[in-house]
Amino acid sequence: MRLNDAKFIITGAASGLGRHYAVRLAEAGGQVVAGDVNEAGLASLVEEGKSLPGKIHARPLNVASEGEVGEYVSWANEAMGGLNGLVNNAGILRDGLLVKKDRKTGEVLKMSAAQWQAVIDVNLTGATFIARDVVAKMIETSTKGVIVNISSIARHGNRGQSNYTAAKAALAANTRTWSLEFAPFGIRVAAIAPGMIETPMTQGMNQKARDALVANIPSGRIGEPEDIWIAVRFAIECDYFNGRCIDVDGGLSM
Repeated sequence: MRLNDAKFIITGAASGLGRHYAVRLAEAGGQVVAGDVNEAGLASLVEEGKSLPGKIHARPLNVASEGEVGEYVSWANEAMGGLNGLVNNAGILRDGLLVKKDRKTGEVLKMSAAQWQAVIDVNLTGATFIARDVVAKMIETSTKGVIVNISSIARHGNRGQSNYTAAKAALAANTRTWSLEFAPFGIRVAAIAPGMIETPMTQGMNQKARDALVANIPSGRIGEPEDIWIAVRFAIECDYFNGRCIDVDGGLSM
């Protein structure tokens, strides 16, 4: 697919990687519907997009709300005059050990159900339902296209991220499942798994932990959003890339 033909929904688009993808697609002449719970971030993104060759539409979206997702997809299709893709990017962190012992009291503490479920609701269930509804709309309108799932190298396992790892591993696995299911309709599914990337999320990390991670990256630096965009662009443009996940991590092993 050529980027200037893109009519994509991008979730989690108000900041970080999602915002970068939206701007890059609009710079290439594509249309984007940007979804996020951050309304101020969406408003500034639309303002930034006014000078670009393409078009950025925006409307608040909570991917964890199944009913909201279905209506949003219909609106996006109307706003862009069609829909041929999704960058499934929205995600949150609620890190913590599954079980730990308090160093002072010796009390055994467990990850709460709320801490687990919040991440699963957004990063897996929300991602699944918006992919489902986007593909359903594309089938209804006989439109070919591509779904790009944003996974993570944490899918291989990472201490303190049971919830995040479970969601991102499932999303990568379902990339293969969905590629098989959607192939009869001419719809590809790809996944990109970023490593440690310079975003507001990683900028909020404990500095000692951040420095230790960067020291273990063979490429010698933290990644930039553009590094991941290059991979996303490949997934969009290469019509022979399907059912696979690419790790883009500078060689980092977590």
